[in-house]
Amino acid sequence: MSSKNRPVQKLAVIGAGNMGSGIAQKMATEGYPVILVDLDDDKVARGMNIIETTLKEGVERRIFRPEQAGEIKGRITGTADWSDLADVDLVVEAVFEDQEVKSKAIARLEESCRPDTILATNTSSFLVTELAEGMEHPARFVGLHYFYHPAKNRLVEVIPGEATSDDVTARAWALQEQIGKTPISSADASGFVVNRYFVPWLNEAVRLLEEGVADIPTIEASCKKTFRVGMGPFQLMNVTGVHIAMHAANTLGEKFGPFYAPAKTLKDQVALGEDWVFEGDADQSKFGAIEERMLGAVCYVAAQLVDEKVGTIEDTDIGARVGLRWPIGPFQMMNRIGVDRAAELAGKIASQWDLAMPKTLSEAGGKPFGFQLVKSEIRDGVATLTLNRPDAMNALNEELVGQLHTAFRKAASDKAVRGIVIAGAGKGFIAGADIRFFVKNIEKKTLDRIVNFTEAGHELLNDMATCRKPVIARMHGLALGGGLELALACHKIIASEKAVMAFPETGIGICPGLGGTQRTTRRVGTGLASWLVLTGQMVPAGKAAAIGLVDKVVPHGELDDAVLAAINDGPVHERTPGKVPEKFTSLATLFDKATADDLLAGKAYSGDDPALAKAVKKVGTKAPVAVRLSTKMIREGAKGSLKAGLAMELAHLTEIFSTADAYEGLSTLGRKRPEFKGR
Repeated sequence: MSSKNRPVQKLAVIGAGNMGSGIAQKMATEGYPVILVDLDDDKVARGMNIIETTLKEGVERRIFRPEQAGEIKGRITGTADWSDLADVDLVVEAVFEDQEVKSKAIARLEESCRPDTILATNTSSFLVTELAEGMEHPARFVGLHYFYHPAKNRLVEVIPGEATSDDVTARAWALQEQIGKTPISSADASGFVVNRYFVPWLNEAVRLLEEGVADIPTIEASCKKTFRVGMGPFQLMNVTGVHIAMHAANTLGEKFGPFYAPAKTLKDQVALGEDWVFEGDADQSKFGAIEERMLGAVCYVAAQLVDEKVGTIEDTDIGARVGLRWPIGPFQMMNRIGVDRAAELAGKIASQWDLAMPKTLSEAGGKPFGFQLVKSEIRDGVATLTLNRPDAMNALNEELVGQLHTAFRKAASDKAVRGIVIAGAGKGFIAGADIRFFVKNIEKKTLDRIVNFTEAGHELLNDMATCRKPVIARMHGLALGGGLELALACHKIIASEKAVMAFPETGIGICPGLGGTQRTTRRVGTGLASWLVLTGQMVPAGKAAAIGLVDKVVPHGELDDAVLAAINDGPVHERTPGKVPEKFTSLATLFDKATADDLLAGKAYSGDDPALAKAVKKVGTKAPVAVRLSTKMIREGAKGSLKAGLAMELAHLTEIFSTADAYEGLSTLGRKRPEFKGR
């Protein structure tokens, strides 16, 4: 098997400190066997203890069950014997942030691992290309910059060096998705994407203190208000380490000049070896001056890194939202305050430090920045359209649906394209429609926008379903509601073994609106379609394949090859449900024959089968109007054409979104269990 086709199955991490142990824990949490390596048994034991403590906290917070924590730890093997790395597929070095220490670790890895093992560095300070100097096989070396705490923080920057092969970058990226990370791409430049603007944000706060503009409590309060964050810059430095902020600023200053270099007060604080002190009350009269400087620093640096093609505006903002937990990213922030205002504030920073004004701002003409929510890539005649809202689980909104339709039409009309793949960025496929959009329009009584949005979705899905070129859904992670409906409009669904799907609509007061009551029956029949829609049951990929909901399930490392094979098979325009597997016959029969009212009342006959009784009980927790209407659409739609069934879904849209239960279910999602009234 060539290295290109070899699945990444066995992992290793070098360095059992806080970062290394956290990376290993995350990998093990997602089911991978991991070797955690350090120089001696004591260091290894320390790392294993860190993992045990973190897992114990997870159990106490009910993130893990005790047996799950035990299984996670059981997948991690701690060792000081580097010969144990002989058969690993990917290893991340996460040793101390010192170039000589890292270079020695990388050299030792080349001696210990197979020639085709992917070697990654978790550096935050050094260029990947520089660390690769002297390597025998630099093409297999890539940067994977995880963010603290790596077992909890989903962001990872993927940084190819000058010699890194495209295949290694793609395989490393795919692994990050598989372990539940949100990867963003960065050029091999100091600070990469996120630290490039985050460190100057910290440093500028210290300068404001140093210049006497305001004291720490005032700067903290102003930053929390302006950036809508839970912790200000000084508190963050205390949490992550004041010396780390200075070290990062030193690195940036050496590369980019005085503006990035650490403020004297920051150096002095590190010399004291103390945290920042927060005594005193905030002076709100100084908030304006602080806001100008802090926004100016972020706007300048974010625009400059885009100028330099270190990252895109999309990755810059995703990095802020996912990695820093800012509610909006720098470019969304610029749109919020006005791009002209952002250019003015960035210009003051540029003028103060004798810097060139970034063209991204100076040539914007005051127009709001647009975000590319769909990535389009054509390789070997196959167009891959990737939905790029990973921090929102690629939830469908008006802009995303519009961009996807435009990209799809372009690919479908391109004579060089022989097939189209629909994929999702980050840890999942598509987590349905954007619930906030629904809630907002119900509150404003603008249901016409919901109807227009859904009609646009139907047009997109119809174009996909009727396309003369094969259209394949590349499903990994979650596919919920509208996401599953979009996949069902594709000619084939190829899922990773960890994919999970469901129709949650009746549990939030509404009905599937993008074909869920229609295309599902044409794959699995009315009985199983009713079970899926009325219970909202989460179905793992293997079970979905067993009932015919998806076409093929493969390990994540084989997903792209399986998708390509499906492209080569050609389009599929007609679907008829196959025979219900014997294991699911009773379930299908019950949901085919029972009335909606009997299911809601728990009166549907389940015999002595506890699984059937459980399924019936689930229906009783759903919104009654949605259950009745969904049942009607499934059964009536199966009697006629798909076109008529889809039109029926649209015809009932205003009716269901006008119910009190729809608002109750949508507005309480994630906060509390809805209390449905049946109206």
